Amino acid sequence: MRKLPLFATVALLLLSTAAQAHPGHGASGLESGFLHPFSGLDHLLTMLAVGLWSWQMGGPARWQGPLTFMLMLAVGGALGWSGVSVPGLESGIAASVVATGLLVAFALRPHRSVALGLIGAFAVLHGMAHGLEMPADASGIAFAAGFVVASGLLHGAGLLIGAGQQRVGLHTQLARAAGVAIALTGVGLLAG
Repeated sequence: MRKLPLFATVALLLLSTAAQAHPGHGASGLESGFLHPFSGLDHLLTMLAVGLWSWQMGGPARWQGPLTFMLMLAVGGALGWSGVSVPGLESGIAASVVATGLLVAFALRPHRSVALGLIGAFAVLHGMAHGLEMPADASGIAFAAGFVVASGLLHGAGLLIGAGQQRVGLHTQLARAAGVAIALTGVGLLAG
C-alpha cells in the first residue's frame, strides 16, 4: 500500500506524451476531452501539484482547492471556446507549473482566499487553452466535461499522494522534493 502513491505518480507521468498539451491537435467529444489533460506535462503536473498543495494546506482547502480549480477551469474553457485568449498564454501555463511546484516545495500556506485565488487564476489559463481547442459544435460541451473530470481525477491523485506520504512519515521531504521537480520541469517548459 505504501508504494501505491509513488506508483500512481509514475503511471500518470508515463501517460504524458508531449511537453505541451496545446499544439492544436484534433479534439472532439468526451473521450478527447478526458484524455487531453494527460497529454502534456504542463496540465498533468499543475493538477497533481494543486492536489498535493491542497493536501499540505489541510482542512477545507483539501476539497476547496481542487473544486476551485475545476470550476475556474470550466470558466476558462468557456472563455477560450468563445475565442477569448491572452497574450503569452502558453508561457502563463508554464509559469503556473513553476509556481505550483514552488508552492508545494516550500509548503506555503497563505490565507485560504489567496491560495484559492492563485488556484483559480492558474485554472483559468489552463481552461482557456483547452477551450481554444474545443470543437465549435455540441461535442465541445462533451470535450469540456471530459477535461474537467480528468482534472478532478488528477487533483485526487495529488491528494492521495499527499495522504500516502503522510502515512509513511516522509510527507515533508517527499512533497518538497516533488515540488522542486515540478518547478524545475516548469522552468524547462518556459525555456522550451
